[in-house]
Amino acid sequence: MARYFNGKEVELLAPVGTFDIFETIIHTNCDAVYLGGPSLNMRMMRKGYNFSYEEIEKAIEIAHGLDKRVYITVNNLLNECDLDEAQTYFQFLDRVQPDAIISQDFAVFKLIKEMNLNINVHSSVMMNVHNLEMIELLKELGVTRVVTSRELDLQTIKTLQQATGMEIEYFVHGDMCTVNGSNCFTSSMMFGFSSNRGKCLKPCRWEYRIKRDGYVYPTEYPLAAKDMYMYEHIPELIDAHITSFKIEGRMRDKEFLTMLVNSYGEAIDRYIEDPIGYNRIQDRDLLTENRKRDFSTAFAFGKPGLSNINRRYEGTGKFYSTGKVFSTPTEEREISEDRIAKVKEILSENTSKRDVKAAELSVRVNNMEQAKMAIEEGVHHIYLSGDVFLPDLPFTKKDVEELTAMKAGSKIYLGMPRMMNELQFDQYDQLLANNKLDLDGLLVTNSGAVRKFKKYGYPLVGDFNLNIFNHLAAEQYAEFGVERLVTSLELPTDNLKALLESSTVPLEMVVHGSPVTMYLEHDLYENTEVMQAIAEEDNKFVDNDYLVLLTDKGENPVYRDHHGKNHLTLAKELNYLPLLRELNQVGATHFRIEGCTYKTEQLRTVVQAYMKALGSIEKCDQIYAEMEPVYAGYTLGTLQF
Repeated sequence: MARYFNGKEVELLAPVGTFDIFETIIHTNCDAVYLGGPSLNMRMMRKGYNFSYEEIEKAIEIAHGLDKRVYITVNNLLNECDLDEAQTYFQFLDRVQPDAIISQDFAVFKLIKEMNLNINVHSSVMMNVHNLEMIELLKELGVTRVVTSRELDLQTIKTLQQATGMEIEYFVHGDMCTVNGSNCFTSSMMFGFSSNRGKCLKPCRWEYRIKRDGYVYPTEYPLAAKDMYMYEHIPELIDAHITSFKIEGRMRDKEFLTMLVNSYGEAIDRYIEDPIGYNRIQDRDLLTENRKRDFSTAFAFGKPGLSNINRRYEGTGKFYSTGKVFSTPTEEREISEDRIAKVKEILSENTSKRDVKAAELSVRVNNMEQAKMAIEEGVHHIYLSGDVFLPDLPFTKKDVEELTAMKAGSKIYLGMPRMMNELQFDQYDQLLANNKLDLDGLLVTNSGAVRKFKKYGYPLVGDFNLNIFNHLAAEQYAEFGVERLVTSLELPTDNLKALLESSTVPLEMVVHGSPVTMYLEHDLYENTEVMQAIAEEDNKFVDNDYLVLLTDKGENPVYRDHHGKNHLTLAKELNYLPLLRELNQVGATHFRIEGCTYKTEQLRTVVQAYMKALGSIEKCDQIYAEMEPVYAGYTLGTLQF
C-alpha cells in the first residue's frame, strides 16, 4: 500500500502494542505499523505488552501479505549486558526482515556492520536529530529515515529534507514530552528508572508551583505537554516533505487506535483525491471528543510557548490505558553511608587488574571569574560552557584569548550548545576558521558538531548528553574523531562498571554538581511574566532571580541560558567524592564538576576538595566527611539504586 501526492510518498504509520491490537490495526487505513519486541525498546513499563519473536515474525508475514510495512523499535540505550542479547535479536531480525528498525544507540551501527547483517535503520526521535550535519552523518552510516527532534518547525524540516534528500518521519498525533529527546534524566536520577530505556516515570507530569523573585505562581502542571494534533494540517505536512505521518500510542487500546488511524487515513485520502475542495476540519469533533488531553500543534509552526502546556485532563497520575499510577512528587534521596559502602563493594568486586591512569579533574564554567579561579586552582581541564546561564553572557573571542594566554597547566576547551541550529554552526565555523585560538579542544554536544568541526584539528571531547552507555557506542564516536567521552548520567552502578572496564576509549564522569536533568525549549520563566503571584516566599538555596519548580518535597532550580533554553537541575548536588578511588580503578580517567550553577567561591571550595582528593586518593572518605553541601544535600543520582 502506498499513497502519493505530486510524486511525494505519504505513509501513515500506526502504533501497535500487542499482537491482538496488531491484528486489528493492520487492517485499518494505515500504510505501516511500528512495534516493540520482548526487550530493548522504549515501552517496557506495561506487563503483557510488546511482541515475542514468534509474534514479530507472524506480524511481518501478515503485513507484507497486505503490502504494508513493519518497523521494529530497538530504541533503547544498550548497556554492556544488552549487547549479547542485541546480537541474537539482530540475527533474528535479519532473518525475518522487517522494513526497518528504529534506533537511538550508535552501537546498533557497529553491531550490524560487524555481524554483516542486512537491516535498514531509521533514527529514533531519541537521537534528537536537529541539524544538517547530523543528518549527513547518519546518511554516511546508512540511515534511510530520521525522526527529527520534536522542537523543529515544519519549515526547518522542509529545508533540511531538501538539502539532504533524507526521508523524514514526524509525530502527527499523541503524547509528547516538553524535554528535548534523550535529554531528560530526572526519572533516572530520582527513581533509577531510565527515560532513555523505556521506563520513564514522567516527573514532567507532576504538579508543581513556580517560585521566582520571592513570589509563588499557580502553575499547576508547568511541564505537562498537550497531545500533538496535526489532523487539520495534513496539507502543511505534505508541503514540508514529511514522508511518514507517525501516530504515538503503543500503550493505547485498539478501539481508540482504530478510530484515530482511520480518521487520519481517511483525511489523507480525501486530500490526495481533492486538494482544492479538501475540508480539513471534517471529523475534527470525533477526535476532540475522544482526546486524552487537550491538543496542540507543538513546534510545527514555531515556538508554542505556554499554549503547549496542558491543564485540563492532567493530573490523573495514571497511564490512560492501564490506570497505573506513574509518579507523585518525591524527594531526592540523601546519600547514606550504607549505600556508599555498597557501591564501593560493587565497583571493587572482581575488578580486572590493569594499569589505570591517574585521574584528572575537569570543570564546566559559566563565566570568566569561574574560569580564572579554576586556572588558579590548577584544574586540569576547563570547559567554557556553550549554554551560558543568565545573567552571564557567552564567552567572547577576547575571553578565550585571555584565558588561553594565562592557562598555565590547565587545558581550555570551547563548549557548544546542546542543540545547534544552522546559524550556530556558521558562528562556530567563522570563529574557528578565521582565528588561531590556542584552545586545547572542543566540547561537542551532538554528532553533527563532530562531523563539522573535526577538520580544525582540535581534540574533541563528547559531552554527557551523547548518552554513552556501552563500549561499542564509544568506539563509534572514536571512529568519528572523538578522543574522550563523558559517560551517560543514567548508568546504574553495575552498568557503569561494565562500561568503564570494557571501553578502550578514555572516559570521563560527572562526579559533582547539579547536572542538567531536563533540557527544554519550553520557557518556564514565561509563567512569571503572565501570571499573578499567589504568595510570597524566598528560594531556599539559590538566589531569587532564578526560577525553581516547587513541590512539598523540595525545589529544583531552572536556569535560562542566553539562547532562551531552560535547564532544570537537581535539588541536591551529585557527589561521588567518596567513590573516586574505586571509579578510577575500574577505568574512569577524568572526573568532572558541573560548576555553572555555583558562585565562584562556592565552586572554589568544591574544586579544592576534589584536587586534594586526587592528590591523595586514599583519603577521599576523610575529605568527603569535611564537605558541606551548597544546596539541599548530596545525592548519588543513579548510583543510589
